[in-house]
Amino acid sequence: MSDTGRQWALVLGASSGFGAATAIELAGAGLNVCGVHLDRRSTMAEAERTKERIVAAGADALFFNANAADDGERARVTAALAERCAPGRVALLFHSLAFGSLVPLVGEQEAKSAKPRQLAMTLDVMASSLVLWTQALVFAGLLARGARVLAMTSAGSTRARAGYGPVSAAKAALEAYVRQLAVELAPRGVAVNAIRAGVTETAALEKIPGAEDLKRTATALNPHARLTEPGDVARFVRLLLDPAADWVTGNVLGVDGGEDIAAP
Repeated sequence: MSDTGRQWALVLGASSGFGAATAIELAGAGLNVCGVHLDRRSTMAEAERTKERIVAAGADALFFNANAADDGERARVTAALAERCAPGRVALLFHSLAFGSLVPLVGEQEAKSAKPRQLAMTLDVMASSLVLWTQALVFAGLLARGARVLAMTSAGSTRARAGYGPVSAAKAALEAYVRQLAVELAPRGVAVNAIRAGVTETAALEKIPGAEDLKRTATALNPHARLTEPGDVARFVRLLLDPAADWVTGNVLGVDGGEDIAAP
């Protein structure tokens, strides 16, 4: 076992966007980072840059290019993390997995409508994996008393948009899981919340149909006249790790500069 005495953060989706920004922010706050990401050769450089910045901040970085929704990979990562940190030293599980099917539920043609495997995959990756990773950390004895479990949701959990149906359903399920986990983990001293960021320029956003319109509308509506940035969320995550925030649990917390309340 290699343990520097630091606490750890396990970040799912660590190579870019909210995950990368949060990993780097927490390294600066003194946490080691275990990052899970799924990248092809063309995007691996982003993961490497994130890892380098974590190490440059003086933290340990344990990264895995793996499918976070795969049972075997989850077991492998958990075992490796257990080799690197002492029991009860994981202070944060941060779930920022943005991989799902963006297709109509009922399209103009049957062939272009959501398939069972697409619905199941989207739900597994973007919602159910939160439960399974939480279970893995708890039953491996890694999740600290006073830890935080945080998951990225979106305004799409309560709104309909063309082609967004499978992801919208997954985000709604994710929020339901957050509420239930908050109740079940309260006796262990663990707070669980979802973070609803405003429209943010990320690789995941670019895949959503009409992304440019989303960005223009959000910029016009936001009282700060700009989009939300990954760093806005990362700094909020750091705040939530303060022991003074332990009574905040079971919520969907908006980090959007007032974008949602300004929407028509």
